[in-house]
Amino acid sequence: MKPSASKYSVTPLSFEGLKTVPIAERGGKVQVSQFARPFQKGEGVARLIESFPEILAGQAFRGVVDALKRARVESRAILWGMGGHVIKCGLGDVLLDLMRRGWVTAFVMNGAASIHDFEIAIAGQTSEDVETVLPDGRFGASEETGREMNVAITEGNRHEIGMGEALGKHLQTLAKAEFSPHSVLVGAYGAAVPVTVHVAIGTDTPHTHPRADGAAIGETTHRDFRLLCSLVRGLDNGGVYLNLGSAVVLPEVFLKAVSVVRNLGHPLAEFTTVNFDFLQHYRPKVNVVERPHARSGGHGFAITGHHEIMIPLLAAALVELS
Repeated sequence: MKPSASKYSVTPLSFEGLKTVPIAERGGKVQVSQFARPFQKGEGVARLIESFPEILAGQAFRGVVDALKRARVESRAILWGMGGHVIKCGLGDVLLDLMRRGWVTAFVMNGAASIHDFEIAIAGQTSEDVETVLPDGRFGASEETGREMNVAITEGNRHEIGMGEALGKHLQTLAKAEFSPHSVLVGAYGAAVPVTVHVAIGTDTPHTHPRADGAAIGETTHRDFRLLCSLVRGLDNGGVYLNLGSAVVLPEVFLKAVSVVRNLGHPLAEFTTVNFDFLQHYRPKVNVVERPHARSGGHGFAITGHHEIMIPLLAAALVELS
């Protein structure tokens, strides 16, 4: 061996005598049998889903479809939670179609989702340019949105109904005929499919309107929380809860609903939860995908991707099963 020219006192470790194992003995987590199958022209959506690799997200996506299929066949609850991005990306028509086909037990909205949907119903447009209007304080100052949502909430509280039902009821007369078919609030109310809306005071633009009634907002959203708890009972033994794009409010609300249902002695185990988002945030990961299944069975899935692509893809897979 030639003398080393290195001035270091430590020398490279010799690998002589290192033990190796045959690859057949070692095994592998990925097998050729799990590979994706090339899609063939004209095969359709069902075959597209079948062509996904049985690895990571490909396997998870099929797991979500299978869980939804089982829930529908066995008449278990299918609850669709959604953040504002889902509605303002134009997915209302897709969700309403799934509702009509029997894939929806209830919709669960945060405040942003309800605002975007409400504006679509009354004006056919939503999503203001925040950077443009924030400097002079016009952000969230839409008169019709703030006035009419608060009128609906106050009137709904007077009739002792929840926020989601109150908004849907108000839109039956307020929504424009050309836009109402695109509103989840309108369509769900017409079909008597529950919609719950969950807000924190100050998070939503209607809270800044002069007509805002804090007591009514609190009462109606709390009533919706209690309604959600009733709906969550239906997840037991095969139901599915999907969280679409809510990073904070709905994951927190859902976890509390799970705890309330169990605290009151109702069985709640062996169900499926799914988080769809273009980023996997902390709260959906733990509060939706992981914690609800601790010592209770069931399974949680995390599917990463843009809502405007992933939700139509999921819907197409379900339509093929309808």
